[in-house]
Amino acid sequence: MNQILVTKKLYITPELKRKKKIYKFEFFLSVFVLCILISVYIYAEYDRNKSEEVSQEILANLDIPEEDTTVADNNVLVVVLNDETSQEEQTSEEVENTPQNAPILVNRDVKKTNTGYNYTTVATISIPKLNIKYPILDGQTHSAEETEALLKISLTKFWGPQPNEIGNLCIVGHNYRNTKFFSKLSTLKIGDTIDITDLSGRTIKYMVDNQYVVEPTDVSCTSQLTDGKREITLITCTLDSKHRTIIKAIEMT
Repeated sequence: MNQILVTKKLYITPELKRKKKIYKFEFFLSVFVLCILISVYIYAEYDRNKSEEVSQEILANLDIPEEDTTVADNNVLVVVLNDETSQEEQTSEEVENTPQNAPILVNRDVKKTNTGYNYTTVATISIPKLNIKYPILDGQTHSAEETEALLKISLTKFWGPQPNEIGNLCIVGHNYRNTKFFSKLSTLKIGDTIDITDLSGRTIKYMVDNQYVVEPTDVSCTSQLTDGKREITLITCTLDSKHRTIIKAIEMT
């Protein structure tokens, strides 16, 4: 019987060649996309670490005096906000007398972000359970763009009175899904403590009394209706960035 020798090349049809090219293209495209994703992740992590370094540098350079044990004066201006009305309540003292009763603030050096926004450091926040301590920054315009620029540096005052004064101090921070900034905020439980140290050296301890999630458009947590008490509200994104985690805390007495 005659044997017919058929080379492998005879079995490679034009259709097989076309599919082979498609497979190669898809493979190289997948590798390219994977490299892009890895690069984005590495850059994002570098950016987050840089933000952490800047924040800790600000914290290290703060010159806060020893804690002042003087009893705080509660006769301060209280701004009341809610979804429907906005009004101001004031004590019987005249407005011109308020400055002399306000706490003395130091170290309010104006600094500038890389994007040109001015800010000052108004306090520090320490959360023992999360093992974090950061400066609290405050901008001048409180615009969305300014707030976003400050959030890349540290935790930021969003709304409310000066730290440790009567009212609801609202503080926002990024959720980087690691251990930095407010990434672990959702793990706080009722009864956990938060320390706020203002620039006069006064430290007030607050206790978590509520935790919930809201829509990004819900700003009811920033209300200043505190019945003459000191409160703080911590705000960050949920893991999917679709909602906001809210932590409410009241002054411990």
